[in-house]
Amino acid sequence: MRLQEVLTDAVAAKGLPGAAAAVLHDGEVTEAAAGVLNVRTGVDVTPDSLFQIGSVTKVYTATLVLQLVDAGHVALDDPVRKHLPDFRVADADASEQITVRHLLTHTSGFDGGDFFYDGGRGDDALARYVAALADLRQITPPGAYWSYNNAGFSVLGRIIEVVTDQVWDAALRERLLTPAGLDHTATLPEDVLLFRAAAGHLPGADGPNTLAKQWMLDRTAGPAGLICATAADVIAFARLYLEDGGGVLSPASVKAAQEPQILFPGETEIACGLGWILRTVNGMRTISHNGGTLGQLAFLAALPDEGVAVACLTNGPTGGAVWQDVVEHVTTELGLPSLKATLPKPPATAPEVDLSKYVGCYERRAVRSTVSLDDGKLTLTMEYVDVQYDLTPPPPLPIVPINAQTFVALGPDGEPAMTVEFLEPDGDGRPQLFFAARMARRVA
Repeated sequence: MRLQEVLTDAVAAKGLPGAAAAVLHDGEVTEAAAGVLNVRTGVDVTPDSLFQIGSVTKVYTATLVLQLVDAGHVALDDPVRKHLPDFRVADADASEQITVRHLLTHTSGFDGGDFFYDGGRGDDALARYVAALADLRQITPPGAYWSYNNAGFSVLGRIIEVVTDQVWDAALRERLLTPAGLDHTATLPEDVLLFRAAAGHLPGADGPNTLAKQWMLDRTAGPAGLICATAADVIAFARLYLEDGGGVLSPASVKAAQEPQILFPGETEIACGLGWILRTVNGMRTISHNGGTLGQLAFLAALPDEGVAVACLTNGPTGGAVWQDVVEHVTTELGLPSLKATLPKPPATAPEVDLSKYVGCYERRAVRSTVSLDDGKLTLTMEYVDVQYDLTPPPPLPIVPINAQTFVALGPDGEPAMTVEFLEPDGDGRPQLFFAARMARRVA
């Protein structure tokens, strides 16, 4: 497998500072590294370099929860309040109804998709975070829709702390990382500094790869996105789900994690399992998760029926393009169908849809999306609101209808970039917008 050559060429061609990749096939792991960890220092990326894996962390947190299920300490349909009696969001009924399963499957419905809160660096950070959720409104009822929710995994982290009597970082290390032999994986900055570590890069004053002003998210985001690891360690983690849990997790939980719990809005072949994103692509069953932090993007996909897993960890805005090159190379080399997702294309004849009914301002925590109509065409503009991190929203996106519910956003090249769903009105008669994996309500 020409993994090193492909990664080196992709990093150069896509203008990415650096990347590391690893592939599992026939029980063997192939590794590659290219570029630099930090444009300011010029230190090379090596296979033993740690990158932030962002939301891939969620599958690790889900694994800890499933261990507690295996041990009989937690049940998936336990109300969160069984373990965290003081848990509450703004809706009193939802506070009672939200379960562990809702959190694992992003179906709790409260507006925590991007609720970031600095609870300090102490071991009480997650306790402080959970207490800070009290004012978050419900966008949908519990269990109604899948809508990506970072806050839900921080709540799961707090449940793990209470049940195990360990802070999340310690529970992760002692119950998962050490037994699985993941000795190049860490969460706390003081531990990551013992390794070669990547810095994030974002578009900015110094060009497309400007060093990010902040290295890591707040500690309260730990169970949702703070793991740092080598590509090989990420593959070793994924291997647990290809080999009956590796003695860390029961075969029953490995199977349960890969069973669809709820379909994504507007989709028929993309679902959420317990932590994993489940997709059928060209007839192949895949389990996957991506992650993004402050200038670092991580990608993990596994084919359980083929015993194949691919990870690519990157430290710049073009990481997604490098990932596409890597995964396409792997599937081609192994004689497998492409894993590239196919987005719907606008029909040759536009459907008869009253575009004016979609116009408005849609809000969710940290993001305001405005849909405007000009010369018979819709445009979606996204802006960040009250976010403490250095983030740049995408440029305005033209959106065109596939049908009355599903639209497609077009990229700068005029090709489909992502789908946009306008869902049934809420209890107040306002349509809801599903965009960038999150639900938002129309407020104007």
